[in-house]
Amino acid sequence: MNTDVKIGLALGSGSSRGWAHIGIINALSDLGIKPDIVCGTSIGALVGASYVSNKLDLLKQWACSLTKFETARFFEINTSLNGFVNTERLHDFLNKTVASDKETIKDLEKLYASVSTDLETGREIWLTNGSLIEAVWASISLPGLFPAIQNNNRWLVDGGLVNPVPVSVCRALGADIVIAVNLNGDIVGKHFEKTKTVENKNGGVGEKITDLVMEYTGSLFSTPDDSEQPPGLFDAIASSVNITQDRITRSRMAGDPPDILLAPKLSHIGLLEFYRAEEAITEGKNCVKRMQPEISHVLEIA
Repeated sequence: MNTDVKIGLALGSGSSRGWAHIGIINALSDLGIKPDIVCGTSIGALVGASYVSNKLDLLKQWACSLTKFETARFFEINTSLNGFVNTERLHDFLNKTVASDKETIKDLEKLYASVSTDLETGREIWLTNGSLIEAVWASISLPGLFPAIQNNNRWLVDGGLVNPVPVSVCRALGADIVIAVNLNGDIVGKHFEKTKTVENKNGGVGEKITDLVMEYTGSLFSTPDDSEQPPGLFDAIASSVNITQDRITRSRMAGDPPDILLAPKLSHIGLLEFYRAEEAITEGKNCVKRMQPEISHVLEIA
């Protein structure tokens, strides 16, 4: 491979399925592939930022230790109606596994960008300078779960609404070869499940929090089939997000296809099942193994 060729890595959106990015990055590294440019949308922006700030091992360790209960603790019932996410806990998590508040994008050894959406105009916003944490936060602010983030007099929300797999951003930053990761290629219709009320058997504070969150969102986690019940609030939101991002991804990549497309099989993992990190990471590694002949072919030609 020509060492002068700049490789870009476009990490797509997909919420909890995004832990697959960790497996993909590590598997590419095992093949001697270390991208010069890293661009991410939503969870892709988070994992990408952790990678370029040399904290990916910490993020992997944290993600693999996460339990269903710990996942639920990131959500809270409040009266502000700005979102369900406990922002203080999220901030602490980002500081530990991504970057400090003082670290800026210009401090990084690699080129990095996150994608967000201007809530007022609908414009696609690329964050390529300033606070690394702020760039990540703006990109992961899924409407309904996270409050919008103010940046330069703009209210920003999740970049998956406009550019779920940021191939175009990698090319704009100078990438000659773009490796893209699409987490949403096989999910439309597969997350759509019926919900039930979860009983609180133990009566502890932690269980009550978990049950409240699950009741308010329809269900954070998987639920059994029940053809007589309509979809819960969260299932409806999650399925709508899946459909929107799948359609946008297809359209964007048809006009600007990557040189290598990695599409891990993750339809069995729900949108907020962050405690299933080991499964997602393993599938990320397996995806790279399956695509290794194509990866080698493209990079050898380059």
